Amino acid sequence: MGIDQGKNLLIVSLRHQAALAKKYIRYYFNAGNRHDVHSPFVYALLEEVLNDRAPKPAYGPVEALRRQLLASPDIIEVTDLGAGSLMGATNTRKIRDIVRHAAKPPKFGQLFYRLVKYLNAKTVLELGTSMGLSTAYMAKAGASVHTIEGCPNIAARASANLASLGLKNVHQYVGNFDTELSKVLGAMPSPDIIYIDGNHREEPTVQYFLDSLPKIKPSTVLIFDDVHWTDGMERAWETIKAHPSVTLTIDLFFIGLVFVSPDFKVKQDFVLKF
Repeated sequence: MGIDQGKNLLIVSLRHQAALAKKYIRYYFNAGNRHDVHSPFVYALLEEVLNDRAPKPAYGPVEALRRQLLASPDIIEVTDLGAGSLMGATNTRKIRDIVRHAAKPPKFGQLFYRLVKYLNAKTVLELGTSMGLSTAYMAKAGASVHTIEGCPNIAARASANLASLGLKNVHQYVGNFDTELSKVLGAMPSPDIIYIDGNHREEPTVQYFLDSLPKIKPSTVLIFDDVHWTDGMERAWETIKAHPSVTLTIDLFFIGLVFVSPDFKVKQDFVLKF
């Protein structure tokens, strides 16, 4: 990567970070809390899952792995099949940079663990394995996790990471989400949770949602990553929220939760502080 290209990438990254920070400030001052929730289901979810910050024994090994990866000097070649990265324009990445910039922070992985437990989710589908940290949290909660990763080298490293935690309830697939999603959905049981954390572009994100709909059940919860990352992702989020099958959404800024249960008679969209 040349000097001029590096400077341009830095400028784009700084502009993106500034725009995202402005969005987050608006979210922070406008998001609701327990006093703004009148849905018994959402209130219970907020109190028992979102606001549960008590440490759990399962968290320790995953965070120990995270620290190990953040200290890793290893470099791998990557295949980026999604929206690209603001980390660099080359096809090599440091493991520690992938974990620092692409992996979800501990509080979200731990939220996924609590969601699996709370919903008694038996089967999870994840689009975007990355280093396997979020995968590990959901697997440690007891779910059978089917996870798709577009980059073979990242998938291989994730496999080693998951093996180091002794997790045997993870099924890995490697390939482009556009072709792998329908195959995996057709081969696995109907998922209780679908976590879409990859590509991060408007049209593919909406399409993954539409492709998933015929394979889910009324109790399935869909989690969308980075719903405010770009204007395109915000449009995708609004499109998904407006879909007739969606009966409840919860916007936590960095992720969005989508429910399709017909038990919610009146469609509601919540923005909650997390």
